[in-house]
Amino acid sequence: MRLGRVIGKVWATVKDEQLDAVKLAIIEVIDEKGRASGTIFVAADTIGSRDGDIVFWVGGGEATRPFPDRNIPSDVTIVGLVDSLDL
Repeated sequence: MRLGRVIGKVWATVKDEQLDAVKLAIIEVIDEKGRASGTIFVAADTIGSRDGDIVFWVGGGEATRPFPDRNIPSDVTIVGLVDSLDL
């Protein structure tokens, strides 16, 4: 799992049928100190995140695990909300 900050939402009037009930968020990858890496993804949002939230996300084949049929077109999925980081 990796850390990211939600920087926006995606509103799509037309998208793949398998994503109809899935919210999409724009996340920027950050490190454990909150520094942005410059990498930005559109991610399936399973937790209902808001702008500015720090989240953890998974990619690749693991990105489909939160979904019952595991047959969605997603490479990145937000799977948790970070309350705090202790280093």
